[in-house]
Amino acid sequence: MKLKVLWCTLALGLHADDPRLPRPDQVDKPENIQLIVPDKTTLSGIVLDNTDAKLVGEWKHSVHTPPFVGESYIHDMKEKKGRKSATFTPDLPRTAMYEVRVSHNSNIRRANGVPITVRHAKGKTVVRINEGEPAPIGGLFRSIGMFHFNQGREGSVTISTKGTDGKYVIVDAVQFLRVMP
Repeated sequence: MKLKVLWCTLALGLHADDPRLPRPDQVDKPENIQLIVPDKTTLSGIVLDNTDAKLVGEWKHSVHTPPFVGESYIHDMKEKKGRKSATFTPDLPRTAMYEVRVSHNSNIRRANGVPITVRHAKGKTVVRINEGEPAPIGGLFRSIGMFHFNQGREGSVTISTKGTDGKYVIVDAVQFLRVMP
């Protein structure tokens, strides 16, 4: 197992001693270290990490369950449900249709029905996701739909903890991919 993780990290251009990656003894699934994206600028589109989000309430940083984007992800500690949120506000280069993806890790302790509010040019849309199910895009991202956004900082994506009692809400990154006509 350790050899497989080492081979995969080397194949991705990452090194086992890369300070951006957690050590295998810090995580629950060392084989998923290979899926961590330490540098969000290597991803397509516009990617905002949890460190770019405007947070309401107290959140905890963690590296315990890879994969994630950046140095870590955050979780709500299963506390004060409905009183915590994370808002991602991109600076979009043009008015266009964008696919919005959210990044999260998964396991049985993750919340289902996590409400995500997308504020876009035509209003707002609430999408609910099950973070207990593995993210289908590279084991890291889940598409929540395509939305029309205006250029600039008018749009946003807010991940909330409302209605997620008893399980962790994970916040990691949001990706905006312009949809070509």
